[in-house]
Amino acid sequence: MENTNRNLSLLMDFYELTMANAYFNLGHQDTVGYYDLYFRKAPDNASFAIAAGLDSAIEYLENLHFTKEEIDFLRHKNLFSEEFLQYLENFEFECDVWAIPEGSVVFPNEPLVVVRGPYIQAQLLETMLLLTINHQSLIATKTSRMVRVSEGRAVMEFGSRRAQGPDAANLGAKAAYITGAVGTANTLADFLYGTPALGTMAHSWVQSFDTELESFEAYAKIYPKSTTLLIDTYDTLKSGVPNAIKCFDNILKPLGVRPVGVRLDSGDMAYLSKQTRKMLDAAGYEDVKIVASNSLDEYKIKDLLLQGAQIDSFGVGENLITSKSNPVFGGVYKLVAVEENGEVTPKIKVSENIEKITTPGVKQVYRIYDSETHKAKADLITLKEEVIDNSKPLTIFHPLYTWKRKTLYNYYVKPLLVPIYEKGKLVYDRPDLEEIRAHCSAEINTLWDEYKRLDQPQVYKVDLSQDLWDLKNNLLNEAKKTVE
Repeated sequence: MENTNRNLSLLMDFYELTMANAYFNLGHQDTVGYYDLYFRKAPDNASFAIAAGLDSAIEYLENLHFTKEEIDFLRHKNLFSEEFLQYLENFEFECDVWAIPEGSVVFPNEPLVVVRGPYIQAQLLETMLLLTINHQSLIATKTSRMVRVSEGRAVMEFGSRRAQGPDAANLGAKAAYITGAVGTANTLADFLYGTPALGTMAHSWVQSFDTELESFEAYAKIYPKSTTLLIDTYDTLKSGVPNAIKCFDNILKPLGVRPVGVRLDSGDMAYLSKQTRKMLDAAGYEDVKIVASNSLDEYKIKDLLLQGAQIDSFGVGENLITSKSNPVFGGVYKLVAVEENGEVTPKIKVSENIEKITTPGVKQVYRIYDSETHKAKADLITLKEEVIDNSKPLTIFHPLYTWKRKTLYNYYVKPLLVPIYEKGKLVYDRPDLEEIRAHCSAEINTLWDEYKRLDQPQVYKVDLSQDLWDLKNNLLNEAKKTVE
């Protein structure tokens, strides 16, 4: 459950409003534009990202309106015509929206969201769509990396107190759950979205008692069926583990209850976990899990496992909830076509920076799968009206280094962009969180391991169809002529 009464309609860059007012006063309020939302580079030099935030974007669009107080606020800026303000007061969302479903594997330069609608309306959406998709895709992508290297061990999101505000904490926990985190320390995220809330005790609990053993036994008496003890407040091996074992023997064993686990939050995790495992096993607690936390990230998790650390699950905080190593997901929102009187004219943005040159036209993205392995082979961005005949060989080529070509056989394709809104009406059957989570897991399993490496992953092929490449090349040549 989300707060659908929360109005975020003015959460936009101010120039969206100044442009909208200018469009209106120039008589362009009905001119239709097509806008692509995409990213240029995956975080942490990865080969792919995970699309997230679509459901939150739908919540925003379903509640998009301008109140009398907001209209009065804009009126006092003395910048906007009264006719434009009246348009906002009577605002009705009329756009078409297509998107790649949440939880999908996505690659740079592919449209994640496509908006078709009047300039004014499509432009007003830019900031909020980018904010939503950028943030949640960032956290989802980061979590996916940690989950993959944990080799089946549970990853828990523990970062609320380090997030940049309550929305980042709540929606970050949701995005983390989509990509495989088993739960979150954030209770509100559980209440809002159903991401399981997890947690036991802090060091302050242990410190509040006269002895460590007393604190352990008090906790075990209250929570006998879910006892997990924090064992590093004083000395992990000389005090924490021995007192945990005494607690288990004194309190839980007489009840016929098995303890759940112990948690390490400091020190040499590899060494301490190995010694803790030996001590627990020797005491007859082979089934007790060892949880580790303390500034973990995907590289530390990988290194710990390579060192033979006896850790069963990981609690990850600031490095996950802020994507600390790469805290920006560089999504952009660009005009790619204009429609007047039913005729669509492709548009291109030219830059001396090659990666900032846009791909024009109304597009579809196809994922190409091997018919035998069902692994993804490549993505092909086409013009929307193009159809791929998978009964014939398909030759694809690198959009910059066009001599790099590959012919594909024995394949099938899936269009990735699906309708979300038609003329302002929601037509998408919104999946629940568990369905999105399952979709994400299945998506990642379609990738070969070479694309999942943390360091220097294989680059996945994302090519343009011949027709789309020709369109882009022709518009670039025309733009060049206009400045010569």
